[in-house]
Amino acid sequence: MNAWKAAIEQGHIAFLTHYWHDERFPNCRTVTKVGCSDVDKLSAWCKQHHLNPAYIHHRDRYPHFDLLGPYQYELLQQLGLHDHIERFGLHRQRS
Repeated sequence: MNAWKAAIEQGHIAFLTHYWHDERFPNCRTVTKVGCSDVDKLSAWCKQHHLNPAYIHHRDRYPHFDLLGPYQYELLQQLGLHDHIERFGLHRQRS
């Protein structure tokens, strides 16, 4: 978490995957938070990946976009973030 926060504060696009439960999304057990303190840069990242930047959470110093469900797996795969996929068993959630 500290590395994620530090990367965000430095204006980098940073990824943090963790277990998560929200009754609104009963089939999702994890979320990947894509954060960046430069909201314009984060917005551009969202658009580049066909995600609506209106869903960016403007949280204090750590603005982020929540990836979940099929988009989470697909983007982590495309970005080569296989450690996130393996650590949380996201490949098993697809079946």
